[in-house]
Amino acid sequence: MSEINLRHGIFLPPFHPNEENPTACLERDLDLIAWLDKLGFHEAWIGEHHSAGYEIISSPEIFIAFAAERTRHIRLGTGVVSLPYHHPMMTADRIVQLDHMTRGRVMFGAGPGLLASDAIMMGIDPMTQRDRMAEALDAILRLFRGEIVTEKTDWYTMEGARLHLLPYTKPYPEVAVVSAVTPSGGRLAGKYDLSMICVAATNPFGYDALASNWQIACDVAAEHGRTMDPNRLRLVGPMHIAETREQAFKNARWGFERYLGYLNNNQPRFIVPQGQDALEWFIENRYGVCGTPDDAIALIERLQDKQGEFGVFLQQAHNWADFEATKRSYELYARYVMPHFSKANAPRAGSFQWCGDNRAEFSAKRQAAAKAMFDKHEAEQRERAQPAAARPTRGREAW
Repeated sequence: MSEINLRHGIFLPPFHPNEENPTACLERDLDLIAWLDKLGFHEAWIGEHHSAGYEIISSPEIFIAFAAERTRHIRLGTGVVSLPYHHPMMTADRIVQLDHMTRGRVMFGAGPGLLASDAIMMGIDPMTQRDRMAEALDAILRLFRGEIVTEKTDWYTMEGARLHLLPYTKPYPEVAVVSAVTPSGGRLAGKYDLSMICVAATNPFGYDALASNWQIACDVAAEHGRTMDPNRLRLVGPMHIAETREQAFKNARWGFERYLGYLNNNQPRFIVPQGQDALEWFIENRYGVCGTPDDAIALIERLQDKQGEFGVFLQQAHNWADFEATKRSYELYARYVMPHFSKANAPRAGSFQWCGDNRAEFSAKRQAAAKAMFDKHEAEQRERAQPAAARPTRGREAW
């Protein structure tokens, strides 16, 4: 078991079927964040996408500004800003403004951009995206630190660029890079001492690459005289839980095949063998969890066995089930999965066991105390029933 006090959150792309009202979908996403805040989840990361139909949040910063007004405690991160799509100074300015407006609750997640269709629409060669991400990230971190930046690349120019408003959080908000299969995220995390989000921790590609990418980050950090902090490592995986596995599967059949269809429409990833049930195949291959709180605990412990210590488990938010069943899933997670890892109930369990172990002694003492009270009461009643002359004298009357 990890010695780190595991935290919990979601990674919200989001995934919304094309036949639904998109305005209502966005409102429901905000309602979900408010629900998670009420349940005590620690953080939520919001995606940026511009094509393919399902992932309809194009500006995580705008969404975070709305969500911050509806919540009190939960931290809100960009998951992620696709850096090659934005001038670095504009990105830095927006994050700093959110840092002030949320009083330090914002986190800055950065990535190269996941969907090739997004880049192609903007005339960006997907082969350049990871290099451009690295260039932008370096510039943004310098701006966060208050440096004056002058540089020209093949896609942006800065002439004496500086932020006239520095971060609310000192020295700047938490910065995280996404890591999936390639080593680019690990290399940047190690070079700049950043957090890492492994978005594919439970699928076979991400699961196999998880340890190696973290090791890459650790090796690069060591080259710069630092060590990586596993408390800032986040692993992402999909799950839906209910009171029973049967109920969880029933709930998830509402929207699972549409979810899988979208993932494969964008890029063939999960090809279900002919004749097999898609949801059952997905769960049997351990790409995610559809079951009970115990199944959710087992998944996280499997990741701990594979990876060792990590700081946050992020549920990949999806629409496998309808909204009421989805909210119930998160409620069960908060009630039973979170305290399992925080050991919040260990003192209660210890107290319960202590009382049980000493039940005979405690019961005997309670009965003796009760009997003594009855005896005292009966003696006082007898005394009051005696004639006044026969009562024993007390105090001054004894003299």
